[in-house]
Amino acid sequence: MARQNYGFQKRQKELAKQKKREQKRQKKLDKKDGTDGEIVDTAEESGDESVTAVEGENGETDSVEPAE
Repeated sequence: MARQNYGFQKRQKELAKQKKREQKRQKKLDKKDGTDGEIVDTAEESGDESVTAVEGENGETDSVEPAE
C-alpha cells in the first residue's frame, strides 16, 4: 500500500496561501490606486507574455504593459 505524501500536500497548501496573500495584496493596491479592476492574465491565450489585460468595473478590458 502506498504512503501519503504529506510533503506534497503541505507544499500545495503553502502555495495556495501564498497565492491568496498575493491576490489580497494586489486588491489592496488596486483599491489604494483607485482602480477597482481585476487583473486577467491573457498571456497563455495570446502567446504574448508581455501583455496583461485589466478588467475594470464596467466590464471593459484594457491591455497593460508590465512594469519592469
